Amino acid sequence: MNELEITGRARTHIVFMDVLGCGLHYEAVTSFLAMQHAALAANIQLQPRSGFRDYAAQLSIWNSKWRGERPLLNRAGQPLARGEIADDQMVDMILTWSSIPAGSRHHWGTDVDVIDTFAMPADYTARLTPDEYAADGVFARLNAWLDDNLARFGFFRPYGTDRGGYSPEPWHISYAPVSMPALETLSLSVLRSTLSASDMLGKQFVLDRLPEIYTRYLLNIDVPK
Repeated sequence: MNELEITGRARTHIVFMDVLGCGLHYEAVTSFLAMQHAALAANIQLQPRSGFRDYAAQLSIWNSKWRGERPLLNRAGQPLARGEIADDQMVDMILTWSSIPAGSRHHWGTDVDVIDTFAMPADYTARLTPDEYAADGVFARLNAWLDDNLARFGFFRPYGTDRGGYSPEPWHISYAPVSMPALETLSLSVLRSTLSASDMLGKQFVLDRLPEIYTRYLLNIDVPK
């Protein structure tokens, strides 16, 4: 992937499929469809909740959270009030669950947030919170199936454990053959130049801490086994 693709400012690496309801990197599509087919045999409808997300969408998420227009959650998935959080603390609050623009793995089309639509009761809306994937959660069977089957299709969970960066996201899976080289390509200098030209709220707070954010959040993942 080139610099524009890596930072979500181009989508030339993405294939959009109605059956998936999202875009994926063209090298990840076949493996994801194969995994989806295998899950169906276990009576699990493996469905993307989110796939490719471009720079503008990630910027909108960040700015909406900064303004308090989107929910802010702590590491346990419990809501926080924007008015109680000082601006210099907002970066960490947002980074608990959302990446900086240009730094999201969803820009690559390799990373997918997945749910099991067969497991959802009528009128249920998935929240993508840890309790849904716990032993007594609505997606417990999906969680166990992913544990046993992700690797054979080339996928892994980059945020499977709490490493002190992003909160664990059991729903977030990544296609390793493309995402691992992409992570190596996303340099600190590319991030800085992209963000410096952006209209991201709280930009200076982020730029002042960018080397730490790059190391603690973007690079700090569970690697494929």
